[in-house]
Amino acid sequence: MEKVKTEVKLSLQLQAAINLLKSSSPSPRLDAELLLCHILSKSRSYLYAWPERVLTEGELGAYEECIDRRACGEPVAHFTGRREFWSLELEVSEDTLVPRPETELLVECALERIPAEASWKLADLGTGTGAVALAVAKERPACRVLATDISAEALVLAQHNARRLQIHNVDFIRANWLTGLPAASLDMVLSNPPYIADADPCLADGDLRFEPHGALASGPEGLDDLRRVIPEAFTVLRSGGWLLLEHGTSQGAAVWDLLGTHGYLELCTWRDLAGHERISGGRRG
Repeated sequence: MEKVKTEVKLSLQLQAAINLLKSSSPSPRLDAELLLCHILSKSRSYLYAWPERVLTEGELGAYEECIDRRACGEPVAHFTGRREFWSLELEVSEDTLVPRPETELLVECALERIPAEASWKLADLGTGTGAVALAVAKERPACRVLATDISAEALVLAQHNARRLQIHNVDFIRANWLTGLPAASLDMVLSNPPYIADADPCLADGDLRFEPHGALASGPEGLDDLRRVIPEAFTVLRSGGWLLLEHGTSQGAAVWDLLGTHGYLELCTWRDLAGHERISGGRRG
C-alpha cells in the first residue's frame, strides 16, 4: 500500500521549532523565524502573510536540521551567513565573533565624542567582521578609521563587508593590537577585545562553543589583552584623545584601575540596556 505523505503547514512547523528552542535559546521565536526565512529565501513578513503555505520535503528536512543544530547552541548567523549590526547587514564566518547587540553601545559612546563634521583618525582594534569600524565610519564620513586584526581571515571578511556596504573611509591592517603604529597619531582608539577568563565555564556553553576561542578568552582573569591595549593606546593617542573599551560585566573596577594607573583622565563607565557595566574609557591629557 502506498504511503500517504503528510503535509506540514508553515505555521505549525514554525511553532514546533519555537517550542523546541525554548529550553536552549534566549530568543526562540526570532531564531526559528530567521532560520525558516533562510531556508525559504523569504522575509519575516512572508511567514505571517502565508501561514498555510505547505513546506516541501526538502524545505522541511533542511529546516529541521537547522533547528536541531541551533538547539545544540550553534549561532543563527552561522547558518544565514549574515548579522545586522547598527543597521548594517554584515557577512559573518566561523573565523570571527558574531557581532552582539551590546557592542552597539561602544559605537554610541564613540559617536557622542566625535563631532559630526570631525576629520579624526581612529582605530578599531580586533575588528573581526569590521562591525564597529564600519558603523563609526558610516556615521562620521569625514573621519578615517584604521581597522586592525591579527587574523588574516578576519581582515578579508571585514574588507569584503566594507566593499559590500560601500564604506570607503576605513583602512585595514594586520596587526597585533597597536604594534607598529606611530606615537601620538590617533584621536580615538576603540576595542572590543577578548575579556573572558580562560577557565570560565561559559566558554563551553551555548553559542560561545562555536566561536573562535582566541577572540573570547584572555588569561586567568580575562584581563591580559586589556592590560596590553590600555598602555599601548596611551602611546598612540594624541593629547585629548579617547580610549573606549568593551569589557566583562564584572570588570569595570579593574579596567578603571588600569586606566588610572596608565594616566588616563575623565574616566567613564557606561551600562548596557540590562544595567550591566559594559563600556569604560578615558582621555589622554
